[in-house]
Amino acid sequence: MQVKIINKSRNPLPRYETSGSAGMDIRANIDMSIELQPLERILIPTGLYIELPAGTEAQIRPRSGLSIKKGITVINAPGTIDSDYRGEIKIPIINLSNDLQTIDPSERVAQMVFARHETAELVVVDDISPTERGAGGFGSTGKD
Repeated sequence: MQVKIINKSRNPLPRYETSGSAGMDIRANIDMSIELQPLERILIPTGLYIELPAGTEAQIRPRSGLSIKKGITVINAPGTIDSDYRGEIKIPIINLSNDLQTIDPSERVAQMVFARHETAELVVVDDISPTERGAGGFGSTGKD
């Protein structure tokens, strides 16, 4: 899949850190460090703009290292960038730790995973087919 990208940041293009990586790391495009109080939210600019092929999305996900080391995560994980969006990619993050945390310039703050998706056509009906599970919701399967 080819994705067109404009990079207005001082950072290198996002890239896969290993040959088996599903996501490309995204870096903060900030001039100075940002301090986040516990439970504080902020929108981190990246300086990146993309054009996705129709039928695809870019998912913005937390980085596990940032989550475990600093307690910082993406608020709406995974966030979706739609194929018709042309604005700057910004990362909504939150400090879930009990301590003041710092985001430094060029720090890797999230990862971006590309995925294909289907466009559904909803069909109004009177009934849907039954299953063994039925309407059982959260925890209804009895499996740990």
